[in-house]
Amino acid sequence: MVDFKLVLSDAKDGRAYNVSVSGGSANAFLGKRIGEEIDGGQVGLGGYRMKITGGSDRNGNPMRGDLPGMARKRLLLSGGAGFHPRLEGERRRKMVRGNEITPDFVQVNAAVTTYGEKALGEYFKKGEEKGGEEKRGRPAKKK
Repeated sequence: MVDFKLVLSDAKDGRAYNVSVSGGSANAFLGKRIGEEIDGGQVGLGGYRMKITGGSDRNGNPMRGDLPGMARKRLLLSGGAGFHPRLEGERRRKMVRGNEITPDFVQVNAAVTTYGEKALGEYFKKGEEKGGEEKRGRPAKKK
């Protein structure tokens, strides 16, 4: 069974939301490439459309949009996804993944392109309730 995390970025709010995707909804992502759009109804976000922007596999290898297919390759990189040079002109051979989503992926990154009726914050209110001192089982600090 395929399951992974979907990190959905919202440019309006400047926030990113984590969505666990498994089963049939995860199968909708298989075979898709960086830059393709997917209907948000697949992950329970009716009316939304999202564009795949990247991801990483179980070994932590990032996707590269300019590497076709689904294979892992060691490429000589001078910048971009998978390598950020520290020195001017630096190049290194790094392991990266192709631009197609396979069952080996652990995380897929996407950005919202079309918004639905309901705000994304309303779908993810459960995650915002955490975090307070009292909610963690600790007594509140006295003032």
